[in-house]
Amino acid sequence: MKLVIERGELLRALGHVTSVVERRTTIPILSNVLLKASGPGLQFKATDLEREVLEHAPADVSQPGAVTVPAHILHDIVRKLPDGAEVEIKRDPEKERLTITSGHSRFALQTLAPEDFPDLAAGELSHKFEIAARDLKRLIDKTRFAISTEETRYYLNGIYLHTATRGKEATLRAVATDGHRLAQAELPLPKGAEGMPGVILPRKTVHELQRLIEDSNADITVGVSTSKVRFEIGTITLTSKLIDGTFPDYARVIPKSNDKELRVSNADFISAVDRVSTIASERGRAVKLNISRDKLVLSVNNPEGGSATEEIGVEYDATPLEIGFNSRYLLDIAAQLESDTALFQLADPGSPTMVKDGGDEGALYVLMPMRV
Repeated sequence: MKLVIERGELLRALGHVTSVVERRTTIPILSNVLLKASGPGLQFKATDLEREVLEHAPADVSQPGAVTVPAHILHDIVRKLPDGAEVEIKRDPEKERLTITSGHSRFALQTLAPEDFPDLAAGELSHKFEIAARDLKRLIDKTRFAISTEETRYYLNGIYLHTATRGKEATLRAVATDGHRLAQAELPLPKGAEGMPGVILPRKTVHELQRLIEDSNADITVGVSTSKVRFEIGTITLTSKLIDGTFPDYARVIPKSNDKELRVSNADFISAVDRVSTIASERGRAVKLNISRDKLVLSVNNPEGGSATEEIGVEYDATPLEIGFNSRYLLDIAAQLESDTALFQLADPGSPTMVKDGGDEGALYVLMPMRV
């Protein structure tokens, strides 16, 4: 194997694939990236056996071949080379070494056999559809904060992506919950997604996907089966196993008869919660909302740290209500709202509260109260 590649292209491709490579692993080849040189360029592949990322970069290949080398070491070497440098990559089969040469710098890395590199084949993907990068990013951004980190309830450790209906409209819906809060976002169902199985995207895959689509404006091709999902983002292909479990019937926790409506400036609400929660204990983080006609008083009482209150004007004309919430959960939800006004639909101090975004009908949030 012998080729020449521009340093920027090499760094870009390695940056996309190395994030799935575990720094500590008991299987040595999983620390490596597979480099495969052929006619048009260089293919990169990395995996942790749960996820696999493929990427391509243009290169001047004089001798095709394949090799695996330590991913993070190669990434660090390329990162430290000067901008615009030409990098020659050459495999010495006798010494089982890969030589990287650029200007006056020369590195030799240990290799492992490419045929031993695992392949996370997606198999037959029963449904394929296209979705704009900004739409997929929106679904992820509005729900991922509510993914559970509790390993015993593994089926909550991801985003549930499935088809649904809102009124008469078919939608693609993303839902995440950790038992304390629930986030739901949806958009019109893309063509080709009809009848797709509901899938749970693992937390690591969600974070990886969000990183890969961060700067993308293109359409993304999504392929789904009952056990795998594949995202094609330009020259990048991310394949992932799915969480093998049943997502709970989340519709049961979405309140249907919350008749008390509170409207508040979202910016004022975020600032007030942030200020009074300075006093809250690290463990409880409880903030009390005392709601009366056109007035909201937020208060925190921490026996060890003191107390805080703040009053803000709101729109509310139902019966007065006192209810407590985890301040961090309130801020997480408020941060997702796009409009200037947050709409809270409440019932009583012991029942779930629903939060809606005045600027986005496709998003809703449910928050369990706390005793305060």
